[in-house]
Amino acid sequence: MKLDIKSVALIIAVVIIIAMGAYIIGVNQGEKSGQPQASSAQGGMSPNHPPVAGQFPLEHSASSGKFSHFRVGNRNVKGMAADDGSVWVGTSGGVLRYDLASDNYELFDVANGSLLSNGVFHVSLLGDKIAVGTYGGGLSLYNPKDKSWKNYNIPQGLADQFVYDVQRVSNGDVWIATWSGVNRIKGGNLDDARQWETYNLENTRGGLPNDWVYGLEEGKDGAMWFATENGVARFKDGKWQNWQHSAGLGAPLDLVKADIQFNRDPGEASRHHARQKEEQGLQDVNVAYNPNYVVSLEIDGQGTVWGGTWGAGLARFDGTQWKNFTVKDGLPSNHVFMLYLDPQKRLWIGTSQGLARLNEDGKTFSVLTRQDGLFADNVFSMASADDGSVWVGSFGGVARLQGPL
Repeated sequence: MKLDIKSVALIIAVVIIIAMGAYIIGVNQGEKSGQPQASSAQGGMSPNHPPVAGQFPLEHSASSGKFSHFRVGNRNVKGMAADDGSVWVGTSGGVLRYDLASDNYELFDVANGSLLSNGVFHVSLLGDKIAVGTYGGGLSLYNPKDKSWKNYNIPQGLADQFVYDVQRVSNGDVWIATWSGVNRIKGGNLDDARQWETYNLENTRGGLPNDWVYGLEEGKDGAMWFATENGVARFKDGKWQNWQHSAGLGAPLDLVKADIQFNRDPGEASRHHARQKEEQGLQDVNVAYNPNYVVSLEIDGQGTVWGGTWGAGLARFDGTQWKNFTVKDGLPSNHVFMLYLDPQKRLWIGTSQGLARLNEDGKTFSVLTRQDGLFADNVFSMASADDGSVWVGSFGGVARLQGPL
């Protein structure tokens, strides 16, 4: 029997959960998806950073008038959300709820029966609940009213056990991005199996250009946009359209090759990644570059679509054409892991070498790094809390930044 990477990853996750409590699922999964981990040359934590604590899920490690650091051990912080005096921190060892007033936290994981996998990629608000997307454990919803968890997986209609994004859109539908396409739950009632639909490469006849979907967003016109490993797709009025590097998505290799600081290539980690590069004629490129590999997605207040690529910079689509921003335009790195629109509608870009903010002119960037208070220079997640603080997630920990940014 031939196993694909998802089957292998799921078997590994089960073994780790049994033997070790699944505390390093997220790190292993990050490597499979090509995300750089602890090496500073690969966008990870600087070797000059204080040692990472491994005993405590959330621990103060440093503070000043402008920032505080929290360590989470040898774990990624891939997802965060803020709600009602709390900040939720998704790690590769479970999800934590941090109380801003008391400075206390609570850990939810496999061991206490909250999640089906400790590897957390996504955290967001879904109505009055907290949505947690995991590696291999599906989607988990937390109800603050009765402090209960409910898990959704393939038997309930989920397309895949690996969940990367969740969003309720303006018409009430809920969309879920997975490693086997996207789910739409009409009306948003996840407990009604009749309302679950799945869109994938096969049943959309290539309209969704790849089954590995890393992000989704609703456009101003009600269209749904998807970040995949083979470009960006749009679904509107029952019709699909997609864009790849050949249409302008992602900067060309000659423009960015000299600025790529590590060569961890997803094509070396899995046959799936390798095939995507081969289809573009990039099989002989041995640096971390794939312009069709769109890791993150955001749509701003003007309806402009932004995509973060694997080594090809930040891509912007105005509805007609793509424009790409790279290190040469002021980005700290051409690997864009996260895009975040803050309450002031400013676009933040998390990269392998720092956090950038798009300035008001729409073409230059302000950059924050570890020297400015980040825990580490790789930035995977971000949230804005009720007290005005901004939380930034990296490998090994979180920075809470205070004051004007």
